[in-house]
Amino acid sequence: MEREVRVRFAPSPTGPLHIGGVRTALYNYLLARKLGGKMLLRIEDTDQNRFVPGAEDYIRQSLEWCGIQLDESPWAETPGPHAPYRQSERKPMYRQYAQQLIDNGYAYYAFDTPEELDAMRARLTAAKVPNPQYNSITRTQMRNSLTLPAEEVAQLLEAGEPYVIRLKVPRKEEVRFNDLIRGWVVVHSSSIDDKVLMKSDGMPTYHLANIVDDHLMEITHVIRGEEWLPSAPLHVLLYRYLGWESTMPQFAHLPLLLKPDGTGKLSKRDGDKLGFPVFPLEWHGKDAETGEPTVSRGYREDGYLPEAFINFLAFLGWNPGSTQELFTMDELVEAFSIERVSKSPARFDQNKVRWYNEQYLRAKPDAELAQYLVEALRTQGQELDAAKAEQIAALVKERATFPDDLAREAQLFFQRPTSYDEQVINKKWNAQVAGALAEFARELPATADATPDGIKALLTQVLERQGIKIGQVLQALRVAVTGAAAGPDLMHIMSILGPQETAERIQQALSQLPA
Repeated sequence: MEREVRVRFAPSPTGPLHIGGVRTALYNYLLARKLGGKMLLRIEDTDQNRFVPGAEDYIRQSLEWCGIQLDESPWAETPGPHAPYRQSERKPMYRQYAQQLIDNGYAYYAFDTPEELDAMRARLTAAKVPNPQYNSITRTQMRNSLTLPAEEVAQLLEAGEPYVIRLKVPRKEEVRFNDLIRGWVVVHSSSIDDKVLMKSDGMPTYHLANIVDDHLMEITHVIRGEEWLPSAPLHVLLYRYLGWESTMPQFAHLPLLLKPDGTGKLSKRDGDKLGFPVFPLEWHGKDAETGEPTVSRGYREDGYLPEAFINFLAFLGWNPGSTQELFTMDELVEAFSIERVSKSPARFDQNKVRWYNEQYLRAKPDAELAQYLVEALRTQGQELDAAKAEQIAALVKERATFPDDLAREAQLFFQRPTSYDEQVINKKWNAQVAGALAEFARELPATADATPDGIKALLTQVLERQGIKIGQVLQALRVAVTGAAAGPDLMHIMSILGPQETAERIQQALSQLPA
């Protein structure tokens, strides 16, 4: 019987969600929806020392903003079939699996003190061992249940001596698995250390909790970042030793997200330095050294639309095999294939995400853009009716990248020019042009047709009477009305301003500029 596809996104609440994490969540979501499966979210909070208040709610808000819908999560109104979905609330169940590993000879108690561990690493470093670790060789010289007599181990446990439980990794064995992105991965066990599975406080480490939860939650595919690739052989061993190898999920390790120059992994520091966010939403935190409040930029607050952000992220490591670049979420689901995810790192391109935002913003209905415009102007103390806002939005949207740009571009309708483009004035402004504009300004308020076409027709009539070609006048007229040498369609600008306001602006320019 074929299993239902079940994927999970399992972030840790240790701070804001990096866009690399959002991409991981997105690819999980796309695969689940493409294959008719389920996506769940599990909070992996076993490391209580790194827990950051507010981080879990930030994760929830980020995924909601992105449109990534969860079938099971800690926040669902109705608990899912595998609740609870926070590892800290699942703590009692992990111990039995750690004990099972010990009983079957696949794990052991380690009583080493921090000083003894430091001494071990110092010995190995002095011996020029390149990567000092607790492994199949060094464990024979340490204080653990493999080297101590059974009676002493029992006494130490009875006395409450601090210990951890470590995985007993075989000394000479090849561990292999088939990664959906990278193909067959083969790792020799000599390069794997005896990872801690259960800490002294009774909390499981990521490695044990992750495997137990994925098994109990019936996860079929584990899609995660490349940074987890070195841990995958260890996880394969755990599935085997717990007797779950036949239902082990398929692994897919996503490529790294690189800095714009391609020199290393993208970090918050890179975003701060180069002037772009690396988090989906703004994050209010504290400086690790000083404890002072800090604010990190977010794509939402910077004016990016969620659909543009998601479309951009989808292409960081994946391609549809076609020239199409703009995809709705439903189209991404339809086109997505894990086989088309690259194993090569993806370089972050801030100009590309801006381009995506422009495309999505300009494709929105003018009525929706008008709402952005009205709200933005209201915060500046400017009121605008919906009909005129829609006209302005339709006119200026081709010059906007972000919703707030609409309000900036719209200022020409609220503020008369206080200066005039000198280059145009020096080149195009003369007595003949000024005379023609003066006549146009006199006749404009009485026109019966204030549409763009009507205004252009009147201008043409005036110029024909004076024997002037329209090309000689247009730039000078634009500067007289707006102050700038370029901008949206001039006839539409004058139509929205209205005949009286347009005429008064021209008369103001005539009074201030020498003929």
